[in-house]
Amino acid sequence: MKRSRLVVVLLLLIAAAVWFLGGGKTVYHFPGLSGPAQTDSLRPPRNAQLEDFNKGGKSRLAILVTDPESDWLGLAHGLRTIGIPFVLTRDYQAALAHKLVLVYPTISGKVLSTEALQALDAFPRKGGTLLGFQVLGGGMNDAFGISAAAGYRTHKSLSIEAEQASAWDLRQEEERHIPLAGKETGMATYAFEASSGKVLARYDDGRAAIVGRDFGAGRTLAIGLDFGAYLAKIYNGRQEVDGAYINVYRPAVDTVLRALLALYRKAEPLAVTLSTVPDGKPLSLIVTHDIDYGKSIVNAQRYAEVEKQSGVSATYFIQTKYVRDWNDDIFYNQAGAAIAGKLHGQGMEIASHSVAHSRVFSTVPMGDGKERYPDYAPFVKTRTDTRDASILGELRVSRFLLESQVPELRVLSFRPGHLEYPFGLPQALDATGYRYSSSVASGTAATHLPFRLNYNRENKAETPIYEFPITIEDERERPMTGRLPAAQTILQKLAAYGGMCVVLIHPDVFDDKLAFLQALLPAAKKMDAWIGNLRTFGAWWQARDAVEVDVAREDGNIVADISAPAPFSQLAFEVPAGWTLDTAASNGKAAQQGAKVVVSQPAQKIKLVFRP
Repeated sequence: MKRSRLVVVLLLLIAAAVWFLGGGKTVYHFPGLSGPAQTDSLRPPRNAQLEDFNKGGKSRLAILVTDPESDWLGLAHGLRTIGIPFVLTRDYQAALAHKLVLVYPTISGKVLSTEALQALDAFPRKGGTLLGFQVLGGGMNDAFGISAAAGYRTHKSLSIEAEQASAWDLRQEEERHIPLAGKETGMATYAFEASSGKVLARYDDGRAAIVGRDFGAGRTLAIGLDFGAYLAKIYNGRQEVDGAYINVYRPAVDTVLRALLALYRKAEPLAVTLSTVPDGKPLSLIVTHDIDYGKSIVNAQRYAEVEKQSGVSATYFIQTKYVRDWNDDIFYNQAGAAIAGKLHGQGMEIASHSVAHSRVFSTVPMGDGKERYPDYAPFVKTRTDTRDASILGELRVSRFLLESQVPELRVLSFRPGHLEYPFGLPQALDATGYRYSSSVASGTAATHLPFRLNYNRENKAETPIYEFPITIEDERERPMTGRLPAAQTILQKLAAYGGMCVVLIHPDVFDDKLAFLQALLPAAKKMDAWIGNLRTFGAWWQARDAVEVDVAREDGNIVADISAPAPFSQLAFEVPAGWTLDTAASNGKAAQQGAKVVVSQPAQKIKLVFRP
C-alpha cells in the first residue's frame, strides 16, 4: 500500500515537472470575459522641431541653437521641468533681445557669422548674461576669460566650487558634486584654461569645467559640459553614473537645472518661474505599493485603511496575475479583483504592474497590439525565461483586466516588474492609453523631479508620457523603520527646492513596513508636503508642463500673461522679492504667499498684475 502511494506521488511529481518544463499553463478565466477588443497601434514618431519652442516674449531665457542636430531637446525638457520660461531660436539678433542667452551647443567661427560673434562679444559688456557651451574659438576667448579649450573623454565627475555653490543656493554636499559617468567609462567634455576668468567648477582631474567672467552688470560663463546631452542621456536611461541607485539623495540633474534657475533669476528682473509642487508647497510625497505576490493583495487592504485614516490617497500597482507559473500562483481572480475594487472605493489609485512581472520584460518583443485575454497567457518559466509575452500585451491586457473588473476605473499609471525598462516602453504606454510611468530609480535618473519621455528613449521625438522616479523603496535594507531618519533627511533636502519623493512599499508583510509608513506620513505632513497618488500628481504636472508665461511692464505695473492649452490649477508662480499682487485684477483666482502666487481655481488664461 505504501509502495503504491509512493509510486502515485512520484508519477504526479513527474507529470507536474513535465507540465511545467513543457510550458503547461493554468489560466484563470473570468466568466465570459474577452478583450480588449480594439487594436492598439504605435503612433509614428514626429521629431521635435525648434519651431515648437520659438514663441514667447523677451522676459524668457533664450537659447541660440548653433546646431539643430544637437541635443537641444534634452535641455528644453530640463528647463520645462524646473519651470523656466524659454525660447529656442537660430536668430542671434532675436536671442540678444533677452537678458540671459545660452549659446548651444558650441561657439565657434564655423557655426556663427562674424557679425553674430561680434554681437555676442558685446552682449555681456552691455549688461547681458551669456552662457557658452563648448567655446571653441571665433575670437570669443577673451569675453569668456579663457585662453584655451581642449576635449576629453575621461571625466567622471564635476564639482562646483563652494563659493559658487552657495551663490546658486546649493547647500548640500551632494549638490556640489555631479557624477558624469560610471566607474569604467568617461563622458565627452571640454576643459578650459582660465585667463581673466574665475574657475567656478572643476572636473575630477582638476581641470576647469566652468569659467565665469564679470563685466559689471554683465557676465559670461564658459561651460565645458554639454548640458543638453547630459540631460538627454540621463533622462533616456542611456548614461551610466556612479553611485547608489535607490534610498539616497542623488540630485545631479536637479543641480544642473537649479544652477540655470539661479542664473535666470539673477539676470532677468522680470523672472517668473513655475513651482514644482502643487499649491507651492515645499515638496511632494507620492506613496506607491507594488502588488506582485499573492499575500500582498490581501494585505493591501490594511495599508489602504491606514492611508485613508491619514487622509492620503496612494497608488496601488497591481499585477493582474491570472497565469500560474514559476513566479507565483494566481491571485488576480474574482477575489483579487474585488479587493482592487475595494481599494478604488477607498479613494486609492489603481494602476498596472503588468501581467507576467517578468525579470526579462526589457527583452520581450513589442507585440502587435492585438493581444487579448484570455488567449494572451505569458508564462514565466524561470528567472531568465519568459514565454509568449510582449510589451503591448503586458500593458493592454493588464489595463483591460483592471478596468473591466472595477467599475468607473480608468488606469493611467504603470510600473514594470523589477523596474525592467524596454527602450520602446514610452511609445507603447502612449499606444495603450497610459500617461504616467514610474519605471526607474531616482539614483539611476539622477533626479528627484519628473520628466517627459521620448520615443525609443532617444532624443528626437517626444511622447506624452511622463516619468516619476522612485526615491525610497522597502527591500534593500530591513527593518525599514531603521531607515526612517535617513528618509526624513532626504525629505528635508528635497524641501529646499520643491523635490519629489516617490516611495515604494510592497505590502507583502506588515511589521516594519507598515510602521515605516505610519511614521513617514505625519513627518511629511509636518513639513507641509503635498501628499497624494501618482495619477493626481501626474495630471497636475502634465497641465503644468504646457503652461506659458510672459512678463512685461505696462503702465507702471508688471503684468504676467499666463496661458495653457487646457485648464490648470493649484499652480504656484515664483516672483521676485518686492512684487505685490493686485488680487482684484486676477478676479480672485490667485493669492500671494510671500514670493509665491498660487492660482488655486482652474484657469486656462490669466493675467497677474503686480506693483513693483
